[in-house]
Amino acid sequence: MIRTLKVLMTAATLGLSAVFAIAPAHAQLVIDVNKGNVQPLPIAITDFVSGDGMGAEISSIVTADLKRSGLFAPIGREAFIEKISNPDVAPRFQDWQVINAQAIVTGRVTKEGDGRLRAEFRLWDTFGNKQITGEQFFANPQNSRRVAHIIADAIYEALTGEKGYFDTRVVYIDESGSKAQRVKRLAIMDQDGANKRFLSDGRTIALTPRFSPTRQEITYMSYESGQPQVYLLQIETGQRELVGNFPGMTFAPRFSPDGQKVIMSLLRDDGNSNIFTMDLRSRNTMRLTNSNAIDTSPSYSPDGSKVVFTSDRGGQPQIYVMGADGSGASRISFGGGSYSTPVWSPRGDLIAFTKQTGGDFQIGVMRTDGSGERILSSGFQQEGPTWAPNGRVLMFFREGSGSGGPKLVSVDLTGRNEQQIPTANYASDPAWSPLLE
Repeated sequence: MIRTLKVLMTAATLGLSAVFAIAPAHAQLVIDVNKGNVQPLPIAITDFVSGDGMGAEISSIVTADLKRSGLFAPIGREAFIEKISNPDVAPRFQDWQVINAQAIVTGRVTKEGDGRLRAEFRLWDTFGNKQITGEQFFANPQNSRRVAHIIADAIYEALTGEKGYFDTRVVYIDESGSKAQRVKRLAIMDQDGANKRFLSDGRTIALTPRFSPTRQEITYMSYESGQPQVYLLQIETGQRELVGNFPGMTFAPRFSPDGQKVIMSLLRDDGNSNIFTMDLRSRNTMRLTNSNAIDTSPSYSPDGSKVVFTSDRGGQPQIYVMGADGSGASRISFGGGSYSTPVWSPRGDLIAFTKQTGGDFQIGVMRTDGSGERILSSGFQQEGPTWAPNGRVLMFFREGSGSGGPKLVSVDLTGRNEQQIPTANYASDPAWSPLLE
């Protein structure tokens, strides 16, 4: 019931109304995502029945989402024995058991008299011979991809017990032109690379966009005045405002978990940078660090009680954690090499980071006390991790060797499911949105 209400709220906010949940049941079929080595679940996702190609399009998006997660192994349609013509009727389970499909997804897409799209799906436990869950949605036809992502999220949650992350967007820096004259524009896309659009015109350099955890709003840096300044941008309306005109250079702004503050580092004339917060309502600032070092890349814990950041106060860049008021800073990274860009997981259990050892750049995670460090990806000039909202997947950017430019890459917490995200141009500095509402 809780999950159904969540989908109802999600759909209603953006005009996607979930009408009912079809015979929900508790699944016996569960993927344990906490195991060190998860064997992808064989799943059959049939073409949704429709009078046009919309059903096949939606089911193909669902298939791509689940496959990309690394937790599911969609079975090729050429292996299907039964052709689903009526998704309201239970499939012939024995036909699907023969091809070792552990779960089956069936569905239907139709158009209502008022032009709206009606999409429904059912998830079946093949060897349990029963339905696990099912839902139905109404949507405007232009929102068909969102419907597919929401369906994929519902399947992911039903079979893992974890929230999905497919109905999300990524804001990033689109890079085009030669390396000497690179144009850097704010851009946004769905998490799978679809529906890209620009948020800035490229006349000035934009950097480090970050999503608000509570609104469809981003903070980013722009060089419009000749030096970097922090702006807020409302994604849907395009309304933009300057956060503050600080003396010196401003770097790496991020929102607090409640969306009411921005935390950033400010570089002074003496070459040192310290961490400040600004209340977005009162515009009052608060200084959190006061060291003769470079303190940068702050990121709040999900409950807002702590801040992780990078400092070279010990001689080389390492990761530190302090209270949200700047108290009790302590170093938590002790591995060889230099650490940067720490980001707290939305689950609160891990901190992602970039680590440089010699010429090798690594994306890794550690527990919040610094223990259990694990490297998930190594490569040439890769950095800037950002978390999916369920805390199970990271996205970062990797520079190409030679004259190439950066591309976006995702990797899950096992480190075994690494994939490049399709973008038309070079891309850097990704930031993952919360689940859409």
